[in-house]
Amino acid sequence: MIRVILLAGVAAMLVGCSDHNPRTLGAAVEGTAISVAAVRQSNAESRVVLQGTMTTKCPVAGCWFMLHDETGTIKVDTKNAGFVVVDVPLNSSLSVAGRVVTNGTERFIDATGVRY
Repeated sequence: MIRVILLAGVAAMLVGCSDHNPRTLGAAVEGTAISVAAVRQSNAESRVVLQGTMTTKCPVAGCWFMLHDETGTIKVDTKNAGFVVVDVPLNSSLSVAGRVVTNGTERFIDATGVRY
């Protein structure tokens, strides 16, 4: 019994000490998230919010990253937003706000903000 109480106390301390404060880079991320697959069907210049996991990022400057959700992966460019993701750990779960851009062959997100 004492062992269970001690274990519960340690678990409560770990949960209470963990950092759950979301951080935002750039502009606030507001709106309902859509999937990567839905971005591929949306109009260029559409404003969107996505949620997923950062799987890869620019190894030099952190000026772009790849966002993955259950429907696919898309490139997110942060250069025009004035922030970088150098300090955001890979495999972080995050939300991205931005606009859909196309270069003729592929679509990507020109980010305005990231929350992680």
